[in-house]
Amino acid sequence: MKVIIIGGGLGGLSAAVTLARHGASVKLFEKNPHFGGKMMPIDLDGYHFDFGPNTITMPEVFKEVFTQGGLAAKDQPVFEKIERHTRNQFPDGGHFDFSSDHQDMKNQIAALEPGKEHQYDSFTREVERLYNLSKQSFLNRTFSSWKDYLSPSLAAKIVQVKPWQNMDSFFAKYFSHPYIRQSLNRYATYIGSSPFHAPATFAMIAHLELNQGVYYVRGGNTKIAEAFVKAAKKQGAELYNNTKIQRITTANRKVTGVVTQEGDFQEADYVILNGDLLHSIPELIENEKRNHLSDDKINSYDPSTSAFVLLAGLNKRLDQLHHHHLLFSADYHKEFNSLKNGDYPTDPTIYISTSSKSDPTVSPYGDNCFLLVNAPPVGAGRNDVDPEEVKERIYSLLNTAGIPIKNYIQAEEVWTPEKIASQFGAFKGAIYGPSSNNKRQAFMRPFNRSLDFSNLYFCGGSTHPGGGAPLVVLSGQNVANQLLGRLVIME
Repeated sequence: MKVIIIGGGLGGLSAAVTLARHGASVKLFEKNPHFGGKMMPIDLDGYHFDFGPNTITMPEVFKEVFTQGGLAAKDQPVFEKIERHTRNQFPDGGHFDFSSDHQDMKNQIAALEPGKEHQYDSFTREVERLYNLSKQSFLNRTFSSWKDYLSPSLAAKIVQVKPWQNMDSFFAKYFSHPYIRQSLNRYATYIGSSPFHAPATFAMIAHLELNQGVYYVRGGNTKIAEAFVKAAKKQGAELYNNTKIQRITTANRKVTGVVTQEGDFQEADYVILNGDLLHSIPELIENEKRNHLSDDKINSYDPSTSAFVLLAGLNKRLDQLHHHHLLFSADYHKEFNSLKNGDYPTDPTIYISTSSKSDPTVSPYGDNCFLLVNAPPVGAGRNDVDPEEVKERIYSLLNTAGIPIKNYIQAEEVWTPEKIASQFGAFKGAIYGPSSNNKRQAFMRPFNRSLDFSNLYFCGGSTHPGGGAPLVVLSGQNVANQLLGRLVIME
């Protein structure tokens, strides 16, 4: 079985490991110099940054790929749990910290909202239930057609994961204090969506962070991608970087192979497209050949949010910064309304990841601050936004909050939604593919198999089971197992 994988993100790499391990001939092509997709290392004048993801959950998903790849324990990245992992800071100077220590969380809740600490156990049980139902029904399976949604047992489980309630109203059932509500509502941004529209189903993310825990990989989270590359090569997969695929060749409703930018034809029995299929499909296959995923269909999708990113290497370590640190906006509704209207919020929530707080070796001269604010997708609104203006607004808000990052900058790099779109082939610069702001897109993402070509498959954040590093890895595993005839559907 000859399989060609287009895109060397985590989904494509994980599929390559599984397929090669079970005897398939695998060739993977990546247009960028690095493998790992958005899990990209950036080094600026001695400061190391993980472009993304900065928060690691579900380490068992990554470890399974290492095991399949035959990596010895000494060759596997080390996952370190961060107990009190996120500082949520507010405009009035107050804060609420996230921790996987339940007693720690209860103590903080009791101080903010006396009596509600008794709700925490029922809350964590409910988000665990949502996660377990999602795992049984969505996370470990592929979706190849509309028929896959028509199973009575699947329909019953969908109803149980609260698809009609939004995340904000779900959290409001348990807590009233604005610190707690706003902190929890941020989980919607993990899927590039608004907590006032995304289904309560995604409250399961709270289970991953607050029950299971948040992790960091020593040396940088990008060590995960490096290990995936080693695992794929060890199993015999051929990996090519700096190699852009120009088009997918087709005949009689099947794909026959790919053509590289240099004009080389590579034959295939199956092609797996890893990456943002909403961006890639129009580039690779003529519109008239794809009735089910036409340009009009693709353009009907509501993209998730994009991001404005600053990388700032400091000549000082700021004691007030934590590994994961949020400075929240004063009005979360207003922030998401601005994004919906295609505008940069004037008072954005600012996320700061400073991995040197857990691992000083990645930034020996001072803090390595990865700053991110939610931004509208490319083409959603005004196109005349000055990146310098956005950057200075971010630094000004931080300075007012007592986090004077600008005063100590030694190295700096700016990433706009346009740059993200270009670098990663992201549809309109969206970080997580289609948004989950409506029920259709939340549960019925583009299928894992093309409806136009029987041997063309999709993995990555724009298809099932969704965005985020662990789910992207699972999408690659699920597609590989389907091709191998090993996928077990849990009903």
